[in-house]
Amino acid sequence: MRASDEATFVGFVTSASPGLLRTAWLLTGDHHLAEELVQESLERLYPKWRRVQHQQPLAYTRRILVNLNISRWRRSGAESVSATGVLRDVAAPDALGVADQRDEATRLLRTLPPRERQVVVLRYYADLPEREVADLLGISVGTVKSTASHGLATLRAALAAQEQS
Repeated sequence: MRASDEATFVGFVTSASPGLLRTAWLLTGDHHLAEELVQESLERLYPKWRRVQHQQPLAYTRRILVNLNISRWRRSGAESVSATGVLRDVAAPDALGVADQRDEATRLLRTLPPRERQVVVLRYYADLPEREVADLLGISVGTVKSTASHGLATLRAALAAQEQS
């Protein structure tokens, strides 16, 4: 790889890694596994960097990350989720409970099946359009819509049950 390409790759990794790590963590629920997924995604991106860098490298890397996660839970046959996983955040300290709300939202996300969690995270956390989520996951836009709707309904029901208790 040329020195200029190497420099742009390092810049991309530096700027994109925190967002990729958060997305991976929300998909897996495990910080160590999320780090591994991001690392492997970036490793797979590196040899293709010269071709990809002038297109949409973040979308390409996110696609790699999602595919790696899908492959991981397909191989395992079941999903293993850590109930004590903690996402390290570089945001400013918050005295108003936003961190507690984020932690609660993360715990609720872990209750969703893998596909629903992927759709909800990509659609609402990563703020991707339905078409891009569909392309990333290899499903139709209609499936994205129905899966997101079902996932959000499950999250709403869980929140309502918590508020009643």
